[in-house]
Amino acid sequence: MARTLRIGSGSAWWGDRIEPAALNAERGELDYLCFETMAEATVSAAQVRARRDSTFPGYDTWLDDRMRAVLPACMRRGTRIVSNQGWINPDGAARRIVHWLREFGFDGVKVAAVNGSLITERVLELTDRILENGEPTRSLAPTLISAEAYLGAEPIVEALRAGAQIVVTGRVADPSIFMAPMMHEFGWDPMDHARLGAGNGIGHLLECGAQVTGGYFSDPGFKDVPEPWNLAFPIAEVEADGSVVITKVAGTGGAVTLQTVKEQMLYEVHDPANYITPDAVVDFTKAR
Repeated sequence: MARTLRIGSGSAWWGDRIEPAALNAERGELDYLCFETMAEATVSAAQVRARRDSTFPGYDTWLDDRMRAVLPACMRRGTRIVSNQGWINPDGAARRIVHWLREFGFDGVKVAAVNGSLITERVLELTDRILENGEPTRSLAPTLISAEAYLGAEPIVEALRAGAQIVVTGRVADPSIFMAPMMHEFGWDPMDHARLGAGNGIGHLLECGAQVTGGYFSDPGFKDVPEPWNLAFPIAEVEADGSVVITKVAGTGGAVTLQTVKEQMLYEVHDPANYITPDAVVDFTKAR
């Protein structure tokens, strides 16, 4: 495709503010709005809660609030949604989203659920030894609560190709949520590692939301950003070759600068030359 693809962030974690997502939905002129709400602690807490509370549906506890905030604008503007708010119950989350679509009067919207990240039932059969200590994997059996695999972008791409307007997943790697629209819209091959590397790099810049727009970056008196009370979440303007401009809604606080981008680029990256994702291994030392 020749056109520029606009992908916006809707959240960076479970407890993130909802207002910036609504702002991106309404004023971001987005092709896609992507929500990242899951972390290792989040999915663990969800598993524990599910065992204690039979009424817990297993998906993001803020799903209702987020969908109420963004669905009207997204449906009106044709913005597709990709989200890992399904946590340990993507099917339940998809059904709940359908409920809100009906409440708002939107018919004929295809919602897809991506499963496969929960591997509790077979994880002890997948390997013989624990890498950290060399003990037999079966030694975990008495204390095992759950096991989740990080899925990549491909199942989301499959759902988008099938016509899904909204895709909700379980544990998908954070950058993969944002890269899946690039793969789908630009027709990137899963074996095109150069483009997937760029796409995952862009996803990594977007996944932490306000980090790259100055939120977590801010350190008053040392690293000041304007109007931190008025921060927006980032928007990526992506080209088919994997190049990108990171921006935000005009008139909002915060900042998108070389410093904010560099800080997020290196965040949670053990080896900048080998950032491992389910889709590709990214070399940030080659980024420009």
